[in-house]
Amino acid sequence: MTGQSPRPELQIDIVSDVVCPWCIVGFRQLDQALATTGVLARLRWHPFELNPQMGPEGQNLREHITEKYGSTPEQSAEARARLTAIGAELGFTFNFTDESRIVNTFAAHQLLDWAEGQGRQHPLKLALFASYFTRGRDVSDPDILLDAVEAAGLDREAAQTALASGAHQAPVREKQRFWAQHGISGVPSMVFGGKYLLTGAQGAETYAQVIERCLAEAA
Repeated sequence: MTGQSPRPELQIDIVSDVVCPWCIVGFRQLDQALATTGVLARLRWHPFELNPQMGPEGQNLREHITEKYGSTPEQSAEARARLTAIGAELGFTFNFTDESRIVNTFAAHQLLDWAEGQGRQHPLKLALFASYFTRGRDVSDPDILLDAVEAAGLDREAAQTALASGAHQAPVREKQRFWAQHGISGVPSMVFGGKYLLTGAQGAETYAQVIERCLAEAA
């Protein structure tokens, strides 16, 4: 009997924000592509703030969309319905309400930076997506963030200490500058094999094509 050949691996860097619905949509599509191609991804999440000037009180999501993009209430409702349907097809639940709020995410990115050093960044990222979009929780609230930390299998007290220390503020800002200097102005932005950039949720088929191209070039 011969052993099975190891599955190919590919580095994929994803620049995103935890309050960006298309970021979790894009990841779910990417996950489908990875399953289709049989590839293992070495995922790294990188920080991007959609609203870095957002105050601690946050803002009603519908009002924010209207102010930022000029959308009418009807267009906003249609967009939410579309996202909810797309999410359902991908196995992710969006629970938008009239009370949904956009919040500041700098603290969340600091914890993601910390979690990378613990080897649990990816589970924390997914826990934050679920906390914000599915459960409608305020992911700028330290207690809510620490709940997500626990859900991701990380130590709550260690995370609280890391956040309170401010030690991850400068690294997050440095990473944000790095990606901005490399032309990233929208998310999700995914870099495949350090070579190919795709911005926006491009769909499982497109991601699979890029993955196959990277594997072919590496062969």
